[in-house]
Amino acid sequence: MFKINYIENKVLALNYIELKNSNGDSKAKIYLNFGGSLQELKLQKKIIIKSLLPITYEKSYASAVLFPFVNRIENGKYTFQETAYELEINQIEENNALHGLIFNKNFKIYTQNISEDFASVTLSYIETKKPKGFPFNYTVFLKYTLTKTALTFEVTIKNEDENSFPFSIGWHPYFYSSNLSESFLKFKSYKKMELNEKMIPVKIEHHILKKDLLQIKDTPLDDCFILENEYVTFTTPNYTIKLNSSSKENYLQLYTPKERRTIAIEPMTAAPNSFNNKLGLKLLKPRETFVIDWNIKLDTQL
Repeated sequence: MFKINYIENKVLALNYIELKNSNGDSKAKIYLNFGGSLQELKLQKKIIIKSLLPITYEKSYASAVLFPFVNRIENGKYTFQETAYELEINQIEENNALHGLIFNKNFKIYTQNISEDFASVTLSYIETKKPKGFPFNYTVFLKYTLTKTALTFEVTIKNEDENSFPFSIGWHPYFYSSNLSESFLKFKSYKKMELNEKMIPVKIEHHILKKDLLQIKDTPLDDCFILENEYVTFTTPNYTIKLNSSSKENYLQLYTPKERRTIAIEPMTAAPNSFNNKLGLKLLKPRETFVIDWNIKLDTQL
């Protein structure tokens, strides 16, 4: 039987939800105050995602949902339907808007469900204040479903505004490895972004991955690839997972922090600076809904 626990920390105001099976072999921790983000994940006793502390969430954006834009918007400026907008700059050293507008919002529990085979919880956030640079109303639903060997994460965006708005969406999880240098990524891609010093794409370049494999070794990564399909496999000395997206247009951002205990494997529907370069940019009309899900599945054959 699966369980759902709600843990309230009044001192630190860090309230989280814990989904787990009866013996605790599979478990997920979701923090309401950190944008409804997944801060820990264990599948069949394998640690897939772990807390990055002492690195703070404000520095890492660990497992943040990236909406209404992914990655960066250059100088926080863009034009939509002949109107100029200017977002808050939260990446001061680069003078960019970074990682969207909901990563630090406080989500509320909307629904929850448990059974013999899974536990699921849906969280919600309603934006009614029309934030600077993105003056639109919308509702976000985050649904996490945990089974013994997988976690499915479904995001629903509903346009509650009287106007259409542009958007892209992504996810920013960091995956743990006991030895990142001996870990591998497998994905199909022939194109990647060439980035300038502000991490803004300037052109698309062609590249070749032998057998679609990327061994991380000691290589520092902060790269964006255009995927040919919706699958990415990550293999560490302790586990192999497959991460897949329901989107048909997929971009992949890879980032290795300096301490090299983890790697950010970020599925996205668009490129960095998409509000300006239009690569992968989508439009959501009034009262329309957009749904995407990402699935992390443990390879149990190992």
